[in-house]
Amino acid sequence: MTHEEFQTLCKRCHMGNEVQQRAAKDALAPYRVKSAVLMAAGYGSRLAPITDRTPKGLLRIRGEVLAERQIAQLFAAGVADIFLVTGYRSEQFAYLGVNPHVHIVENPDYCRYNNTSSLYRVLDALDNTYICSVDNYFSENVFRPYVYRSYYAAVYGNVPTKEYYLSVDADDRIIDVQIGGTRGWHMMGQVYFSRSFSEQFRALLKPAYEADLSVREILWEQFYMQHMDELSLYRKCYPQNVIYEFDTLADILAFDPGFADSCTDMRKDC
Repeated sequence: MTHEEFQTLCKRCHMGNEVQQRAAKDALAPYRVKSAVLMAAGYGSRLAPITDRTPKGLLRIRGEVLAERQIAQLFAAGVADIFLVTGYRSEQFAYLGVNPHVHIVENPDYCRYNNTSSLYRVLDALDNTYICSVDNYFSENVFRPYVYRSYYAAVYGNVPTKEYYLSVDADDRIIDVQIGGTRGWHMMGQVYFSRSFSEQFRALLKPAYEADLSVREILWEQFYMQHMDELSLYRKCYPQNVIYEFDTLADILAFDPGFADSCTDMRKDC
């Protein structure tokens, strides 16, 4: 199916008559998003002492808890099941598991290995799956019920950062990643694994993770970078002010000045 045909069918899901909608949904079935992984195991050390008591994903930004907001957006897009990978203060996330479609998966290795250990815990659940970080805030819903191909979200930056900058070919396939740069499109936000990508990724990561300690100590993105010839991810560009990432207190305050008044820990300790 071409991308143009895919887009036409997506429109028919909402604009056609009942017969056309049903036919479009049947044709799009292989592209239907099945699940999401929401990674929430980390401590968020750069936000200490705020995160000494509250995991980063449970911080309230502009009146909404980060994890709750992202879960709501995923469900609104029709995602059936969410695998919430926890680690640091895992018990505080337990209330989210009251929803039978939120599956809490604890990663006991979060404090000694990198986020590859979190993705390893849900390898068997990967299908047509969003991979998300709990410290992202999306000002609009970036999730869709149907996705054409595997991608990594990207935003444009023009100041020096240590982000992962992307080089792509004419079809927007990522062909190189440079850590750190001053100008260009860099990784930020959600990732989408198609079923075929998930199968390839699982086949590569599982034996490597189990046999090689060094694999556990890197980011899953770095593992992907080692296998870019085999694993095809495409760049999906977003405009400014759609995807936010909160690494430091300054990041949060720039987005939500009221956070200072609502955070008891910060008033007490900072």
